[in-house]
Formats: sequence, structure tokens, C-alpha cells
Amino acid sequence: MAAKNNMNWVAFSLMTVAFWGLYGVFLHKGAMGMKDPEFGRYKAFLVVGIAYFLVAVLAPLILLKLSGSDLKFRGEGFKWSLIAGVVGAVGALGVLLAFGKGGHPSAVMSIIFAGAPIVNAVVALKLHPPEGGMSAIRWQFYAGIALAAIGGFMVTKFKPDPPKKPAPVQSPAD
Repeated sequence: MAAKNNMNWVAFSLMTVAFWGLYGVFLHKGAMGMKDPEFGRYKAFLVVGIAYFLVAVLAPLILLKLSGSDLKFRGEGFKWSLIAGVVGAVGALGVLLAFGKGGHPSAVMSIIFAGAPIVNAVVALKLHPPEGGMSAIRWQFYAGIALAAIGGFMVTKFKPDPPKKPAPVQSPAD
């Protein structure tokens, strides 16, 4: 089967949507579960770093060794991969800092997941301009960017409020 007809990438993309969609909610629960209002978010982020080490360092090393890779890293690829890792880690830290300033996970993640594709599109166009220049871009592309921005705004602005906690029951005075 030709690589361009292989749709496995869609399954992996949807897997990432699911996991990254859970990321903010679980990260917030972890930070709150630390029961440390001052440093709980940083402790949660440290544990996320441990998880990244396990998944992003040990797993690829094992896979590379099992597949017979020479484990040689080329300069340009190493540089851009390191930059990508730093950008991703700083973005994850930004999520925690947004929570720390009162951002609700559903609002924070909606802004991020609506805004990130816009940033991706703009930077990708700059790094890899389309054949025929900017005039070759169809109007639907710009409409998609506008819809992403509008969608992120609407999900953030009109998110349902969480259920109110019941008031404590007071015993009648004797």
C-alpha cells in the first residue's frame, strides 16, 4: 500500500487529540491533588517531567536499540528536535501558569487547542511557502483559521459552569 493511501496517521492523530485533550484536565487534578497551594503546580510539572523521561527518553531508546539504529544524531536534526522539546516544555509550563492565575482547565485548553493550529499554520507557511506564493492559498484556508479562532473564543466564553457545591447542612439550634 502506498504511503499516501495509508490512513494510520489519522488514527495516531486522533490518539494525540484524545491524550492531549486529557492532558490539561489531568494536570490540573494532579496539581490540586498535591494539596500545596503555593508549589503544587510545580510539583505536578516535575512529575510530568518524570513521565516525559519514561515515555520520551526510555521508550525511544528501547525502540531504537531493538530496531538496530546506530544512535547517531545529525546536527540539524538534533538542533530542531531540541528546540521542539524546549518549546513543548515551555508550553506545558504555560498551561500550569495559566491554571495558577485562575484559568479553568476547559477555558485554558480551549484557547490553546484553538490557537495552536493557527500558530502552526502561520509558521508552516513562513517556513514552507506554497508554490505560487501567498496568492495560491485558497479562501477556505483563511476561513478555517477564522473558525478556529471563533471556536476557541466561543468554547471559552460559553463553557458550562461546574456544578455548585452543596451548602453545608446546619443542624437546628436547640
